Amino acid sequence: MAEWLRETSGAVSLTVHVQPGAKRSGIAGVHGDALRIRVAAPAVEGRANEALVALLAGRLGLPRSAIELKAGLASRRKQILVHGAAVDAVRRVLADPALG
Repeated sequence: MAEWLRETSGAVSLTVHVQPGAKRSGIAGVHGDALRIRVAAPAVEGRANEALVALLAGRLGLPRSAIELKAGLASRRKQILVHGAAVDAVRRVLADPALG
């Protein structure tokens, strides 16, 4: 299993490295043991976090409420819990380079 993806009780845990202020939002591969995600929103007043949640929810076909920022609110490195999705489905959707 990918280092950035873990199954926990009742949720899927993601470790992500967020790059705010990017030219366009998308998944940009792996950064060490984290999934690198670029968001066009700036890291001001939580806008990058909101854009990250919206991007993940959209890609996974889940409501925003299913994506929980567990740690790293003010950091580029974040721990995210995805509720209501299977670990295999999350891996398949987020690891596909064609979706970036």
